Amino acid sequence: MIETITKINSSVNGVVWGTFGIALLFIAGLLMTLVNKGFQFTHFGHWIKKTIGAIFKDKKITAHTGKENKAISQFQSLCTALAATIGTGNIVGVATAIILGGPGAIFWMWIMAIFGMMTNYSENVLGIYFRRKGANGEWHGGAMYYLKDGLGGYKGMKSLGRILAVLFSFFCLIASFGIGNMSQVNSIAGNMEVAFNIPTWVSGIGLVIIASIVILGGLKRVAAVTEKLVPFMAIIYIIGALVIFFTHITSVPVVFASIFKGAFAAKSAAGGVVGYGLQKAITWGFKRGAFSNEAGLGSSVMVHSSSNVKEPVQQGMWGIFEVFADTIIVCTLTAFAILSTGVVDLETGHMISQNAGSGLVGEAFATVFGGFGPKFIAIAILLFAFSTVLGWSHYGATAWQYLFGEKTQIIYKIVFVVMIFFGSTMSLSLAWDLSDTFNGLMMIPNLIGVISLSPLVAKITKNYIDREIHKKDIEPMISHFSEYQESKEDSGEAV
Repeated sequence: MIETITKINSSVNGVVWGTFGIALLFIAGLLMTLVNKGFQFTHFGHWIKKTIGAIFKDKKITAHTGKENKAISQFQSLCTALAATIGTGNIVGVATAIILGGPGAIFWMWIMAIFGMMTNYSENVLGIYFRRKGANGEWHGGAMYYLKDGLGGYKGMKSLGRILAVLFSFFCLIASFGIGNMSQVNSIAGNMEVAFNIPTWVSGIGLVIIASIVILGGLKRVAAVTEKLVPFMAIIYIIGALVIFFTHITSVPVVFASIFKGAFAAKSAAGGVVGYGLQKAITWGFKRGAFSNEAGLGSSVMVHSSSNVKEPVQQGMWGIFEVFADTIIVCTLTAFAILSTGVVDLETGHMISQNAGSGLVGEAFATVFGGFGPKFIAIAILLFAFSTVLGWSHYGATAWQYLFGEKTQIIYKIVFVVMIFFGSTMSLSLAWDLSDTFNGLMMIPNLIGVISLSPLVAKITKNYIDREIHKKDIEPMISHFSEYQESKEDSGEAV
């Protein structure tokens, strides 16, 4: 039975993350870049100013809402989204991309991120535009809502929109237990056992206790924790990676030459058929890039939609920054640490180290930090992976709420917390593969929605640029459902 499931899963996974899936992600990112006239390039200074630049100038960005208001701040929504995206993919994923795709895979991670910025932007714009307020006062938004009300709003598309919304929610719900829970805590427990000799069951109990306190407290508690945890863990990891960067700063030209050379290599490091090296670099760069920043999967929009912002483009710009921070900054620093410390032959792309995944990154850090290097990475994975669990708990809860109603969410949260213990103590090769597949399956209905609604995204973006940048006196396109949102509660009925 298990062998049959494995074969079916392998086949589906191959389709989703093969040429079709990668092409769909690339086409969506390219399309959204074109219809929005290269917003991530042409208005780079503006979105930097309105996101990370505004944190220190505009108190509205970080201001918490009152107890009765279930919305979270823009900064909290970013941190919760980054909590889910900055995870083991930024460490293990980058190492895997280099091992299987060579140094050139990093170049294609960058390309996926550059176009993924606009996919994530578009998801967030649509998320704010089509969100609903639930009976408990929380905003509910995500692909399921712009599929149902956006795509479903087209003539003759009502049934298709509803079906795709349910499929997306189902895929998200299953993925939340795998890639958003068990696979993450399994990485934590395994690394803590290797680095500090802590039994996996001890790690499991500790994670269950902490997670239950946070997750059962609802989105505002999750957001309150992630807004403190994410900046701390990101800054600590970036400082460690920067120490390696400046220690090996003379290697910068060689490292980047290796990345660009490997990106267009006709043959892989091991030789073989001409063109195989380029195929491997593109495939693994795109795959790991997509899993790292999750642009196009429709995941982070579910927490961005809970922000107290009214302007869709404002939250869209946070989506751009999210991808930028995750891949262009964190993944690049991880790649430099690996490629500059002698664990990879930069001339040929051959692996010198016998380690893989987090072990490879730990070895790279050990060249500068000694025996503390692997322990540093174990702690980083603990923080990165646990924050991913917190972020995905909200994604799964949102999907559950859409499918089964708001009042039953507590059932999902209890099961989610319990699964953390099992994830810490069991072998998860099949669970990881299955979650990998369902995570990818989320992409298909989501991108159908994003691509079909691209004219609307372009219209909302143009309206914002005309008002905020060109200072034209026109009415804002805040939300198609703004009157409904102000006067009704909801939304959370089972479909």
